[in-house]
Amino acid sequence: MALLEIKNLTLFIDAGDETVKALEKVNLTLNEGEIRALVGESGSGKTLIVRAILGAIPDNWSIKADRITYQGKSLLDMSGEQRRQIMRREIAVVFQEPASALDPSVKIKEQIKESIPDEFITKAWPWKQNKQREELTVNLLHRVGIKNHKRYMECYPHEIPTDISQKIMIAMALASEPKILIADDSTRGMESATKTQILRLLLKFNETKKLAILFVSHDLLAITSMAHSMTVLYCGQTVESGKVKSLLKRPLHPYTKALLDSAPSFQVSLPPKSKLVTLEGTIPTLQHLPTGCRLGPRCPNARKECVMVPVPRNIQDHLYSCHFPLHLPKNTKHKVYKEVKL
Repeated sequence: MALLEIKNLTLFIDAGDETVKALEKVNLTLNEGEIRALVGESGSGKTLIVRAILGAIPDNWSIKADRITYQGKSLLDMSGEQRRQIMRREIAVVFQEPASALDPSVKIKEQIKESIPDEFITKAWPWKQNKQREELTVNLLHRVGIKNHKRYMECYPHEIPTDISQKIMIAMALASEPKILIADDSTRGMESATKTQILRLLLKFNETKKLAILFVSHDLLAITSMAHSMTVLYCGQTVESGKVKSLLKRPLHPYTKALLDSAPSFQVSLPPKSKLVTLEGTIPTLQHLPTGCRLGPRCPNARKECVMVPVPRNIQDHLYSCHFPLHLPKNTKHKVYKEVKL
């Protein structure tokens, strides 16, 4: 059984004069101990999926899905309090901007202490409880690589560097020993050394604690170095999903290939000072979505059949949604594909 499973998630946004589909029939699974990357251009809907999982949606948003389950239990059928309990203990989130996620008026020590669940405090007397919380706080800072804890515990968020703030956010997220960690573009803008340190930290917890990680990022090089599987989004739809090695070796969807081609790290034979490969055009607005395949107006392989919505298909756990997939084996025909029933 998957830890987290999303089936046919559609998210509607009431824009006043009309209702638009920000997400449409998105599918995603996350198993125990798995690191799944969620990739796509800005505006593809990655953060919207995270907010749908957390239940952090405004009043003018509405969700329709076959299921959104955690350990087989429907998150959609839970009360607000039941869902908050799961988010407090079982599913943790690290946001991309720690400065905006931390309380600017409270010292770091107090914020970390508050994130430690009461169940972890075993001391009977109040003064002993406070001491135990401080000990656990120091231990959490050490676990995320902050050895000089005294320097930062008495600081306010604006007084510490961004990379330390990000580690503190990770410490707070891991305080409840969750089963799932959602890292929402948590390494954006970081220098290379700091980014590498954060990624190694996440890998360490994945390997030692079997922590499942949903890694939302634009950084394809970081994704391919740590993720086991990858889901590619375009304009609110899942266009391809599978093992990272499979997608790198044989991307079936033109958009996935375009993403990989745009990263110089994946083009060993790229001559110096040559132009990078880009996909012409921009991602369409939600108010002006194209008919059929949403990549159609930008796709170099588009044909007249692309005005129809492509049927999701599956080849050896490699899912894609395209009328004319790339890199198919020569002996493979469309009729032998196993269609995914939505």
